[in-house]
Amino acid sequence: MESLPPQTTGWLAGLRDPHLARALALIHDRPAHNWTVEALAKDSALSRSVLAERFTRLVGMPPMHYLAKWRMQIASELLSAGSSNMASIAAEIGYESEAAFSRAFKKMIGLPPSAWRLGIRTGSGTDEE
Repeated sequence: MESLPPQTTGWLAGLRDPHLARALALIHDRPAHNWTVEALAKDSALSRSVLAERFTRLVGMPPMHYLAKWRMQIASELLSAGSSNMASIAAEIGYESEAAFSRAFKKMIGLPPSAWRLGIRTGSGTDEE
């Protein structure tokens, strides 16, 4: 990690900072948890404002946006595996309803999860960002 240029952003850049590394580990280890910036900050031994500023500067996006992207990455993998239904995927990544998950997925990925899953199965899936 020391070989990364100082201006590099992303989760690898966030791992350089021990406080952000803790926040990233929490997000990755427990994506379904009802995280708030305040809870991540407390568990990372930072103030809410310092965590939000530092996370955005080093990782390249606010913590809650990163959490949403990570959840959608997990959902994309579960959808492509095809063995889980929408309700169980929603619950696994922290959504209380299938409808809320579907709205969030469509907003971030650009397709409803059912269409994305169908695209994967037919070989015409859309890659996210």
